[in-house]
Amino acid sequence: MNTVEKTEAAADGPASARRLRLGLLARAPRQMLADALAGVAGGAPAVRVLKPAETGLVMVRGRAGGTGERFNLGEMTVSRCTLSDEAGRIGVGMVAGRDRAKAELVARLDILLQDPAHGPGLERDLVAPLAARIEAARAERAAKAAATRVDFFTMVRGDV
Repeated sequence: MNTVEKTEAAADGPASARRLRLGLLARAPRQMLADALAGVAGGAPAVRVLKPAETGLVMVRGRAGGTGERFNLGEMTVSRCTLSDEAGRIGVGMVAGRDRAKAELVARLDILLQDPAHGPGLERDLVAPLAARIEAARAERAAKAAATRVDFFTMVRGDV
């Protein structure tokens, strides 16, 4: 089974929901994440640093035509962090760019989203509105692009 098939097979499980949440958190403004963490009832739990926040490069890969041969598109700067809590839950954060503080916020929120006591509230108050906000921005960009669409047609001329 190749990597694409493994990814597609995993897309139906709980790991897929976590992957989607992490993607949403990575796109969120840092202040929104900080406010959500500050608003956690009882305060954020203590965490242990497994991998401190660091910045590095990842290779971005593409596929010819979306489904064809893979090729290396280029490198991208990312920041990542891995934390653990007292219950053994592991939180990961990876964000585009050099914002190590944001990567740590994402990792902390990932731990809280796995916690049955905090997860549903954060899902309702942070993740769902964030998903709606990102979808609205995507729809707005699509509408702007559709407004500039030009339909070409060919008129057939009859020979006399």
